[in-house]
Amino acid sequence: MPTYEYECSLCHFRFERKQRFDAESVSICPRCQGKTQRVFHSVPILFRGSGFYSTDHGQGRAGAASREKAEPATKEPAKKEGEGTAPKEQTERKTEDKK
Repeated sequence: MPTYEYECSLCHFRFERKQRFDAESVSICPRCQGKTQRVFHSVPILFRGSGFYSTDHGQGRAGAASREKAEPATKEPAKKEGEGTAPKEQTERKTEDKK
């Protein structure tokens, strides 16, 4: 038998009753004899298994981990200021010399 929760509209007393599905709902508060209403709660949703998270699509976590092991990470050394880039004036001069 399911358990239903009721709340009184006058004194806000909450109580539970075990009732059959076909039984009439309780309409009178046991404390103040006021009018009652059945309280409805949201149903909890549990996501279990694969396919519910963005990391589960495609290759997923296992695919990403195996990919990292297969491809060694190549890191470039940090460049010092001025290294690897020529000033704008030098590049302009070189293009003029070639003409």
